[in-house]
Amino acid sequence: MAKRDYYDVLGVNKSATPDELKSAYRKLAVKYHPDKNPGDKAAEDKFKEASEAYGVLSDKSKKENYDNFGHAAFENGGGRGGFSGFGGFSSADFSDIFEDFFGDFGGGGRQSSRRKSNNRGSDLRYDLSISLEEAYTGKKQNIQFSTTEKCVTCKGSGAKPGYNPDRCTYCGGNGRVRTNQGFFTVQQTCPQCSGSGEEITNPCSDCSGQGNKQTSKKVSVTIPKGVDDGTRIRLAGKGEAGTRGGASGDLYLFINVESHQLFKRSDVNLFFEFPISIADAALGTTIEIPTIDGGKAKIKIPDGTQNGKQFRLKGKGMPFMRRGDYGDLYVQVKTEVPVFLNKDQKELLEKFRQIENEKSNPSIKKFFQKAKSFWKS
Repeated sequence: MAKRDYYDVLGVNKSATPDELKSAYRKLAVKYHPDKNPGDKAAEDKFKEASEAYGVLSDKSKKENYDNFGHAAFENGGGRGGFSGFGGFSSADFSDIFEDFFGDFGGGGRQSSRRKSNNRGSDLRYDLSISLEEAYTGKKQNIQFSTTEKCVTCKGSGAKPGYNPDRCTYCGGNGRVRTNQGFFTVQQTCPQCSGSGEEITNPCSDCSGQGNKQTSKKVSVTIPKGVDDGTRIRLAGKGEAGTRGGASGDLYLFINVESHQLFKRSDVNLFFEFPISIADAALGTTIEIPTIDGGKAKIKIPDGTQNGKQFRLKGKGMPFMRRGDYGDLYVQVKTEVPVFLNKDQKELLEKFRQIENEKSNPSIKKFFQKAKSFWKS
């Protein structure tokens, strides 16, 4: 099978700059790398093809020969620029292109930063339950939880006072070790020092070389008004202490807003049912209702109000978080049919039924008109 044009393989034209060639190859290498496509022979072949193309086109002399003679320039042993040994790759190119897989080959600042990242303390979760009223007003509260803090005796180093951590003998202090896997080299976290690059040969007696100790911690937290059930609040650096220079983790508060005996919440709006008598619904009235801020509000119920009618009180709902406006309160009237009627009540209702005409009940009239039409069909 004839080889594909190297420029077509990388998806570039002949005028591509070295940076454009490198960028094109990087994308293909990341996409088809064997580690990302285990057992995929087609992906492995594409990875090898792209590597071969870049091995030639990234080398000035090989690129010149290829531009003049094509693949024939490397046949019969001439100018071997194929995949074997990665052809024209320099160590700098290799490190730059594959650092997404294997980390930095040059050590220095990036390795130090990575080791500190590996030593970062764990994040913690704290579940906090509050009432709907507290969610409305916001609150400050002290919470107490178990965590780790930096050991005072060794100041977090893990080593006995007067001693310093030693360089890890397994990785030479790099925090990473290299292993060969076929035609490329992989860097992995050192299994002996867990990426710290250090070993504690004289451990601190107070923390047993860990650099931190278990403790109970109290923190003051501010719950903003308007929080909803499931809201997550992050307190940076309030989690477990890092080890050997690592940063502390974060503390995450998960808010649980308890259900309310009157109000039901939907986002920033509140809802509740208000029972009224048949007489009030028919004749109209004014009712006084509670609001979440502890106050009261009046609603005028017009005569002829039907069961389930909803009234809206603007701005009487929950506050928007970090905003100055509020949601609404929706009041749904529920007409209650009286029970356990006495003799006088029954006589009055019976009299009312006798003088009642169809104009008083338009919905009933409409229903029976439909029913009569159905029975006749």
